Amino acid sequence: MKTVKVNLPEKLAIEVENYVKGGWFSNESEVIRVALQEFIRRHRFELIEKFMKQDIEWALKLKKAPSG
Repeated sequence: MKTVKVNLPEKLAIEVENYVKGGWFSNESEVIRVALQEFIRRHRFELIEKFMKQDIEWALKLKKAPSG
């Protein structure tokens, strides 16, 4: 498993701590992991479409560029 260091604004850090203290999660890492999984699940197709559009735009710019 990969470890990622995350800096949170104080208000968000307090909310994360409260979820752990309230017994909803076993630790702060679990809160962050579940939140990230949910974000990706909800936005997966939107993100894929965005990245595809960016790739297409890049390819079109490359095609239009004068060859040197």
